[in-house]
Amino acid sequence: MTEDEDEEGLTYADAGVDIAESEAATAALIGAAGEFEGDYAGLVDIGDRYLALAADGVGTKLLVAEAIDDYSTIGIDCMAMNVNDLVAQGVEPVAFVDYLAVEEPDDETAEEIGEGLREGAERAGVALVGGETAVMPDVIRGLDIAGTCAGLAPKDALFPAEAEPGDAIVGWPSSGIHSNGLTLAREAVTRNHEYTDPFPPNPDRTVAEELLEPTRIYTDVLAGLRAHETHAAAHVTGGGWTNLTRMGAHRYEITDPFDAQPVFEFVQEEGDVSDEEMHRTFNMGTGFVAALPPEDAESLVESDEDARIIGEVQETDDDEASVAIRGLEL
Repeated sequence: MTEDEDEEGLTYADAGVDIAESEAATAALIGAAGEFEGDYAGLVDIGDRYLALAADGVGTKLLVAEAIDDYSTIGIDCMAMNVNDLVAQGVEPVAFVDYLAVEEPDDETAEEIGEGLREGAERAGVALVGGETAVMPDVIRGLDIAGTCAGLAPKDALFPAEAEPGDAIVGWPSSGIHSNGLTLAREAVTRNHEYTDPFPPNPDRTVAEELLEPTRIYTDVLAGLRAHETHAAAHVTGGGWTNLTRMGAHRYEITDPFDAQPVFEFVQEEGDVSDEEMHRTFNMGTGFVAALPPEDAESLVESDEDARIIGEVQETDDDEASVAIRGLEL
């Protein structure tokens, strides 16, 4: 990609989402509401344990589902986006409630979403304990779904949430585009394609099916992380690889990331998106990471065939966190 092409390429902000503005708005909300203990989830001290609560939704992935009238996997995404945040703090998710807001009620759509929620709950090993459906034609166009997940953790089980220089970085692959950056992805792929078109790298699937591939649920990695000296972990969501900087003001040198699935190359080519923008928006093949001492990292990957060491944590001279990956400095 030439410099001129890079400058003209589609960005997340062009598509309608400015990450910096979003983060500023979130910070304003938190500042007005008061202090929250915890990074990925709110923590409540209940004696010998913490009760953790996380809330999230599916975002504009819903619009892809709406376009092909298939909501069967959306519930899995809603579950994943919540439970993965709890896992990133060392918390075991235990229960989930959903909130479905609709313009008008539709039994078939609600049933599909419910089936996805049930499948997500089974994958995550949590109890689906209820929820709420609201019909709000004056507020909602179509539908929106969000959820809240509760988890528990002994106080000594929480990760310190601060990586240390010299730590190895262990990674786990994503299942694809997950539930972040869909505003950019949708804008890119619909320039020249319909959602029902065959997905060029795999014509047996449609473009929509590839975009709707459910977010991977990472509850299966929690036991291994707790069994080793995990300093910090990160769920690679909105903001892409810059999520690693939530583990502390260090330099994160990524030397062996997982390969990006074909959907990312497809989005990049169709939208003429720069490499940097792709890595600041999407997981690019790696959905979850953790920082551990090298010997613990080696032990962990020996016990988990799905994990591998993908890099290391390095000192920084200016206390500015950064991520180096695939020749990029983020």
